[in-house]
Amino acid sequence: MTNAFFLTGTDTEVGKTVASRAILHAAASANIKMAGYKPVASDSTLTSEGMRNSDALYIQAASVVELEYDEVNPYAFEAPISPHLAAEHEDRVIDFDVLSQGLENLKAKSDAVLIEGAGGWRVPISRSDYLSSWVKREKLPVILVVGVKLGCLSHAILTAEAIQHDGLELVGWVANRINPGLENYAELIRMLEDNLPGKKLGEIPYMPGIKKRDLSKYIDLEPLGL
Repeated sequence: MTNAFFLTGTDTEVGKTVASRAILHAAASANIKMAGYKPVASDSTLTSEGMRNSDALYIQAASVVELEYDEVNPYAFEAPISPHLAAEHEDRVIDFDVLSQGLENLKAKSDAVLIEGAGGWRVPISRSDYLSSWVKREKLPVILVVGVKLGCLSHAILTAEAIQHDGLELVGWVANRINPGLENYAELIRMLEDNLPGKKLGEIPYMPGIKKRDLSKYIDLEPLGL
């Protein structure tokens, strides 16, 4: 049975794609056929091949399994706004069945699927529903990316509580250092280790050009059972 994990963040712009690439790189190093999935993405660009999202392209390139773009990202919206508003602007509806069909397709091609969310845990996909509702429907284990900065402790703990309240398991978390000048980094990590459920999968340091680097050495896949 193919494993599938949903990766969410404490907020937008905390490094979900960086962490996704790191996990995909670690899978490649361990000879695990892992497919990357970015089902919903805003801030996309119209190209000669259709709408393309930069994060989804990074995930497509990092996937161990060779995939077509539409398999990685079925919903690409142009506006750099919340998915529910972007969908409204384009008179489209984000259909959970489409997301599930995409997931099943990737499961058939891989040993594991890593699904990167959009924004934080409660990102809306319509006026009345959230992407987390689909994660609940699929009963997916969750990986949390913590953008290590001032305020991250509250964001991380509240997100973990919401995930557990939804009846899902937070199987692991990744610390992504997004502020190189942050004081008390080590103390923040210890606080996260003491208060978050699930194992720490790794710490990704701040570095320039991070989306072009091999990040496999920063991730431990063992807590995921892979």
